[in-house]
Amino acid sequence: MNRAAIASGIVLALIGSCVSASAQSASPTDENWDIRASLATYVFTSEDNYVQPTITADHGRLHLESRYNYEEHHSLSALVGWNLEFGETVKLDLTPMIGGVFGRIDGVIPALAADLSWRRLEAYSEAEVVIDVHDASSSFFYSWSEFSIWPTERFRAGGVVQRTRVYQTPREVQRGLLAGAVMSKLEGTVYLFNPGSDDQFLVFSIGVRF
Repeated sequence: MNRAAIASGIVLALIGSCVSASAQSASPTDENWDIRASLATYVFTSEDNYVQPTITADHGRLHLESRYNYEEHHSLSALVGWNLEFGETVKLDLTPMIGGVFGRIDGVIPALAADLSWRRLEAYSEAEVVIDVHDASSSFFYSWSEFSIWPTERFRAGGVVQRTRVYQTPREVQRGLLAGAVMSKLEGTVYLFNPGSDDQFLVFSIGVRF
């Protein structure tokens, strides 16, 4: 049995145990699923554009997530996590996760998503370590962070920072601006990375909740 198969077995076992624990601890208020699907389109000037779909599902404390073209092109990742909430006026949501990625890269992914909000201010960050099961030296750290101000309940603006290796760039960390809107179950955001530079690019994201 190769290392990719071992990693797959570990991930499936963790998913199974978390689903079982959720089923045993779910309360009547946890019966509904909160499902969100999003599609991000990356638009470059010097390389091919691509799309990155993500789908998440939350059921009480249980969090499930899957995405494509996220850690690497032509690679599918799946994670399972646990939703934690703290505070009321200043609210902190944490979701520790574990999962795997398969395709152009095979690996195990420990990850954490955090959302901190206070009045009309919000800070969101997601970070993960991709542990390559074939070559440990190819393991890498990925992060995406946003800081937003909400002038109204429907519109936001702010900044974004990310570290990725999905596409080639002379910058280890990309910084940019964001503007977004929410209407009913739809939300859209436009990101401009490295504004004013030769390697600036756009990301258009649209999501829907079910």
